[in-house]
Amino acid sequence: MLPCAPAMADDWIYVYRQDNGVRTFSDRKPSQGGFTRIAKHGRATATASCAGLTARSMAARAASYAPVIDKYAAAHGVSPKLVSAVMRVESCYDRRAVSRSGARGLMQLMPETARYLGVRDSFDAEQNIEGGVRYLGMMLKRFNQNVRLGLAAYNAGPEAVAAYEDVPPYPDTVSYVSRILKLYEPKNI
Repeated sequence: MLPCAPAMADDWIYVYRQDNGVRTFSDRKPSQGGFTRIAKHGRATATASCAGLTARSMAARAASYAPVIDKYAAAHGVSPKLVSAVMRVESCYDRRAVSRSGARGLMQLMPETARYLGVRDSFDAEQNIEGGVRYLGMMLKRFNQNVRLGLAAYNAGPEAVAAYEDVPPYPDTVSYVSRILKLYEPKNI
């Protein structure tokens, strides 16, 4: 019999369900199958939340939130299509999504941002969408409705955008803005 080597930490996050049904994230490869492997770099939340979704199931998730998106997009002067693109990239429309950095819910609100916005339960879809859309609207207003800069501020913070006077050169932020713009595709950008 060969000795078992302990699992070593590597550049991947492994997502699996324990026997009791608890969803678990680890940087150590499980000894048995039944796991999803996602890159440590980037937003693991969306990667894990998107795992196994078909185009049809993604469209169904998006459609289930469309009335709430439309309501708050109109209230805060933000394009519903932009809100939907943000939600798709942030969480794949998974209201229970949690990132490694602690961002929560559909619009991936950090706890401090949620408190600032008066969101008491980031996993409540309506509260999360209202708070996220309001914050996105604030970022767009601060950067003169420039969608690229508003998205960068939503991701990296408004002070980083102000300091660089552009999208900060952070790989995650550059990728984030690019992915959302590909989904949003307005003609005036």
